[in-house]
Amino acid sequence: MTRNRLSQSVAVAIAGVFGLGFIISSLGVWTGAIMSAWFVGTQRAWRGFVLMTGIALLPSLAWHWRGSPLPGMEYVAWMTLAAASSIVPYSFYRVTGLRRGGFLATLSLPLWGGVFLALGQRWLPASVFRVYAPFGIGAAALVVYWFAAAIIWVWNHGLSGQKIAVGASAIGAACLLVLEARFGAGFLWICLAGGLGSIGWALIQPDKRRQLWADKQQRVASMHSPHTVEPLHVVSERGQEALVSPSGERFPIRHGIPVLLGPEDLTGSNLKYRHLYETIGGFYDDIQRVWCALNGVDRDEHFLRYMRLLEAKPGDSVLETSVGTGLNFKYLPRGAQLCGLDLSPEMLANCQINLRRWGMDADLLCGNAETLPFADESFDVVFHSGGINFFNDRAKAIREMIRVAKPGSLLLIADETEEHVKEVYEKMPGGLYKDRQDVVAAPVELVPPEMQEVHVETLTEGRFYALTFRKPLAGARG
Repeated sequence: MTRNRLSQSVAVAIAGVFGLGFIISSLGVWTGAIMSAWFVGTQRAWRGFVLMTGIALLPSLAWHWRGSPLPGMEYVAWMTLAAASSIVPYSFYRVTGLRRGGFLATLSLPLWGGVFLALGQRWLPASVFRVYAPFGIGAAALVVYWFAAAIIWVWNHGLSGQKIAVGASAIGAACLLVLEARFGAGFLWICLAGGLGSIGWALIQPDKRRQLWADKQQRVASMHSPHTVEPLHVVSERGQEALVSPSGERFPIRHGIPVLLGPEDLTGSNLKYRHLYETIGGFYDDIQRVWCALNGVDRDEHFLRYMRLLEAKPGDSVLETSVGTGLNFKYLPRGAQLCGLDLSPEMLANCQINLRRWGMDADLLCGNAETLPFADESFDVVFHSGGINFFNDRAKAIREMIRVAKPGSLLLIADETEEHVKEVYEKMPGGLYKDRQDVVAAPVELVPPEMQEVHVETLTEGRFYALTFRKPLAGARG
């Protein structure tokens, strides 16, 4: 794969700017706002708020402790309150941005930022307020908030097809600056009204893209209990749906995702690596994007090199096991009937966010790829990318993929190689990938002998493998 040296240089330069933000305070105001908006937006609301408050508080305590005119514990209390209030605008922006991801949602951050800056100026000691609001409550602070929200929106969505919304948001930001200059102290109430309006706009309107599982009759008809293999049907009680079997098994549907896991599914490596993905799920995509950029790897080319191997067509029923955040779905033909299964609720939640951004639909399920909840021969295309290296039972997962694929289907298994695991994953904190007994390699030996056209190739300079094989037609010999 050819490395893009220009994009690599740009990525390194941008990373350098953010690094300098930790040293140069005037630059850090801008980069810190961007990183705060990004970090809080990648986490569950409560976790993002708590972690980011701690990140904002601890360095400030250490840096300003000696110069504070306040007594020790009083100073800590005020600084904790100030740090928490400085993160609340990002949390409110996260709620608005995730539920209504248009560019106009970027105005939520400067609105709530204006509210809490004004409150901080009134209630916090001056020495504490200056730490978290170096620009005060003037126009400069609003520009920093809006710029951070705009950068994150561009990072997540891109500007294609959004020029009107971008222009409207820019005009709205300019209006905020005019109002701040015109009304002064009264600007607090303007920001508060606007912020509450943005939250109401995000929460009150229903998400029209989310379908009830009661309306997915074809998909439900192809499903069965992963434990008893009994057929499932949808029931609804007090507005909450669930999948139920004739013997009384009940699988809840949470936020539009059926949860088909039992205690036996969360053991060994499956449990170990589920914890990892629950932790990094929110910024999994961004880690990959940054790694590709810093290494000069064309991300689209990387995905397409193995996704092109599939024989998916519009109208086909497609299943991806270990779907993660759904990145592969972008490279499938529009019009395919998409279904994704993963062991991690956090990854699936971020998959939902991605699908909303891309204007795509897919049926997502939380389950174990080693016991797929589908009837035999349910899908035209079945594939897996990333994760099978560390399953409890890789052979069983492969047999399950074959079982639910229609005869004649070409199946794909793609994952990282030993080289990539050693150079990247084994160096990650926590040692999750260390002390492995087996070398990471394409599981060719686990493909049943009756499969046809078995082929392996390595991609991305030996860091990734793609294994394909075809399920024989009914009655055909292997």
